[in-house]
Amino acid sequence: MTKTIAIIGCGWYGFPLAKLLLEEGYLVNGTTTSKEKVEMLSNSKINPFVLELSENTISKSITEVLHNVDVAVINVPPGLRRQPDKNYTKQMAQLVPFLANAGVKQVLYISSTSVFEDEEAFPIISNNTKPNAENYAAQQLIKTELEFQNNSSFSTTILRFSGLIGNDRHPAYSLSGKKNISNPMAPINLIHLKDCINISKRIITQGVFNETFNAANSLHPSKIDYYTKACNNFNITPPSFNMQEKSVGKIIDSEKLVQKLNYNIGEPL
Repeated sequence: MTKTIAIIGCGWYGFPLAKLLLEEGYLVNGTTTSKEKVEMLSNSKINPFVLELSENTISKSITEVLHNVDVAVINVPPGLRRQPDKNYTKQMAQLVPFLANAGVKQVLYISSTSVFEDEEAFPIISNNTKPNAENYAAQQLIKTELEFQNNSSFSTTILRFSGLIGNDRHPAYSLSGKKNISNPMAPINLIHLKDCINISKRIITQGVFNETFNAANSLHPSKIDYYTKACNNFNITPPSFNMQEKSVGKIIDSEKLVQKLNYNIGEPL
């Protein structure tokens, strides 16, 4: 019997993941908040749904989104830069009873390695490291991870991505020409979109649930070295850095993911 995957948040990451899963023979339900994107999803053979999700309400379409679904991928960014006081955990908690009532057995929740604190010692963050970041955005992610993990109705894997890059998305462009950038000596932690979707596919196709993975490339050059080189490669103006203050950062170790999924993460471009 063909399995059905629901991707809650079929955008920059969710859309190419949906297309990859379709190639693997899955049926895919994909949600968007934009009515304009419904046709794009439908043209790609994705079953499209408009889904509005807030701290207190959720669209009635969620019942159809999760109908006969085996695996749900939850990819809803916190969006706290635009809404700094938003209760993201409460927003995500709206999904939990619907997942349980629909009989969804497996959940892949997309989180971030920002749940770990940056420090002067540049600690190595393994899968045994407990999330310890204290800022509001990180605390919201940490609480949301637990919201899914602690529900016994389904098995949840937490997949924490580091900084995301892709063919149309590279932080060098947003940093180009800027002055006094902080943390020049901090190690970078990046992962390419193609690795994000291939890792997600392996988790789903191999049924690797009740796990937590940190995902970043194993190369960690300093911020100043990496972005200076990247900007030069793109023929754009490199940023300048604040060399007066001590840098803080961390090194994300993805060895558990590499071993468990037999997957090597590509070098950041």
